[in-house]
Amino acid sequence: MSAPRIYDENGFLSEGYAETFGRLYSALLETLGQDDVFEVEVTVTDEETIRSLNSEQRGVDSVTDVLSFPVMENVLPFDPAEHADDIDPETGRYVLGDIVICYPRACEQAEEYGHSVLREMCYLFIHGMCHLFGFDHTDEAEKAEMRAAEERALSLCGITRDV
Repeated sequence: MSAPRIYDENGFLSEGYAETFGRLYSALLETLGQDDVFEVEVTVTDEETIRSLNSEQRGVDSVTDVLSFPVMENVLPFDPAEHADDIDPETGRYVLGDIVICYPRACEQAEEYGHSVLREMCYLFIHGMCHLFGFDHTDEAEKAEMRAAEERALSLCGITRDV
């Protein structure tokens, strides 16, 4: 199993997040019927950094919970022949993209929604992963499909709203 590379810029995360994100990554691949051929980087950061990224990349000058920066388009169904230019020569894996999660925002949302910070971080990670695979929530049908994939992956790992 290839686990996402995690960069914790401010030392927010306790031990176990890397393993948990790795299990979620595998569960989402299983949910989507995909082989483990991708690489993903996750950066956990603060409000100032994510606000700056959101402003620079999306033109939205506000703090957000998660940003996704896909490298590939038309990922699903995955056809390696269409993505030959997206291989990392060092790892031989297809570069799916980057996810940036705002830890303080995740803490606020966990309290707001009445579940643990771990559950919120896992949800934001899997939500970001779905965006890397090309899911969006601009129309109701795709939003429902995305939510189903998220909930299935979280459920496979035992990440419930109680966790």
